[in-house]
Amino acid sequence: MAKTYYTQDHEWLRVEGGVATVGITDYAQEQLGDLVFVELPEAGKSLTKGDTAVVVESVKAASDVYAPVDGEVVEANEALSADPALVNSAPAGDGWLWKMKLADESQLEGLLDEAGYNAHIG
Repeated sequence: MAKTYYTQDHEWLRVEGGVATVGITDYAQEQLGDLVFVELPEAGKSLTKGDTAVVVESVKAASDVYAPVDGEVVEANEALSADPALVNSAPAGDGWLWKMKLADESQLEGLLDEAGYNAHIG
């Protein structure tokens, strides 16, 4: 069964079978405003926790989205190339950013659950 984690940098990870689907939270997309461009990572790219994985550009500013854990990109959400606003309309659904194979599942232990994240932004 999939389990969802959150970072203090406003990313979510839905982990299932050693693969994490990563996106930004509803709170983050509200802060950014309407997205106009998303620069996605290439499949096969290795990411270390804290690396810039994605750049999102909104009408307000460009922002980096960081790798929440170590791993290898296995898929990017190509639908965002044509429709970056999916991140605004469905940040926890169709607006996901990339999927990555986890290098070290123990890194998940330092992340927040939903209640912890809500307290962080609260």
